[in-house]
Amino acid sequence: QVQLVESGGGLVQAGGSLRLSCAASTNISTFNVMGWFRQAPGKQREFVASILTRTSGISTNYADSVKGRFTISRENAKNTMFLQMNSLKPEDTAVYYCRAVLSFLPKPEYWGPGTQVTVSH
Repeated sequence: QVQLVESGGGLVQAGGSLRLSCAASTNISTFNVMGWFRQAPGKQREFVASILTRTSGISTNYADSVKGRFTISRENAKNTMFLQMNSLKPEDTAVYYCRAVLSFLPKPEYWGPGTQVTVSH
């Protein structure tokens, strides 16, 4: 069973930075899509960023609210995906989840349990 575990969350002041990690229990080269989502209290889970591996290369995608501040990356040798978060704002406060989709049919998806990020004023 594939497991994903996030880490790196915490409390930070507005304007600060955090780096989230998502460690997988398997070789992440088998995931063609990996991404980050977040859920703030009382709100629905929302997309933050994704990284897609294709034969033509790697592409990234970001929610408008985090463009220019967050950077998603993956390091296959460490079976880990990262989310570098800079210039954090109080509205970034949420539980952050990583998601991965296997390349092979039926392309199951996996989620981590989440890590709390709290940005104070």
